[in-house]
Amino acid sequence: MAQVKVYGRRDVWDGHQKEISDLLHRCVVKAWGLPEDKRFHRFLLLDADNLICPQRGDGYLIIEIVCFTGRSDEAKRALIREIYDTLPWPKQDVEITIIEMPQVNWGIRGLPADELTLSYRVEV
Repeated sequence: MAQVKVYGRRDVWDGHQKEISDLLHRCVVKAWGLPEDKRFHRFLLLDADNLICPQRGDGYLIIEIVCFTGRSDEAKRALIREIYDTLPWPKQDVEITIIEMPQVNWGIRGLPADELTLSYRVEV
């Protein structure tokens, strides 16, 4: 499981959600082997005065990937590299954070996630 949250300025990124989502999903599928149909993306686009980051440009974008624990450090590095290598916009304007938690901390389809049978491997 991986959920992606994307934060950015509304006046810069509104209308680009599909493009960003497609790019990020391709990267997660390639780097982690996530199934094509496992896409959970949220866009939190903020007014300029609600995203204060004076050291960054207007196109600053924060990508948070929330996922089950189990992926190796190399798999996490591979995903970060894949995203940066695929970006069509300046890399210095993008920050990526991977946030992991045990499956027991997730509830999915009426069960704790550690009781689910997944269609993909988490240990990559």
